[in-house]
Amino acid sequence: MTANRSTPVFAAIATLGPVGKLPIAPGTWGSGVTLLIWWFALAELSPVTMAILIIVLAIIAIPVSGSAEKILGRDAGSIVIDEVVGQLIVLSVCQKSILQGLLAFFLFRLFDVWKPFPINASQKLKGGLGVVIDDVLAGIYSAIVILIIRRFWLG
Repeated sequence: MTANRSTPVFAAIATLGPVGKLPIAPGTWGSGVTLLIWWFALAELSPVTMAILIIVLAIIAIPVSGSAEKILGRDAGSIVIDEVVGQLIVLSVCQKSILQGLLAFFLFRLFDVWKPFPINASQKLKGGLGVVIDDVLAGIYSAIVILIIRRFWLG
């Protein structure tokens, strides 16, 4: 017997349990939880280990998000596993400092909400890829800004 790919377990993973069910701005809460996890458990990882973690999470997030959509609706706001992936991308270029962590958080949320090109176009993709790719791109845009800021202003 094969498992139904639309199980509530996939929805629970996609929403980070109760995080995605918070009534106001679940994506922001998902990013905030990710920031805390990074601060307390991931900030000291090597760049290679962090890259592997992000790739593995993205590979998991795509089918999990696609499956969760069948229960929660197309790109439902309660699906926040994509925010985890995108937020980790920008945090992966940060040094462990309150300033850089908060800047990464706010930049990611800005790009995730604003969705400049091609982030906005990427949402037309179907299924889990469409859910995750815009956050990956928002994370990349944010990481580029962080690297520019670090280069010219933070030394």
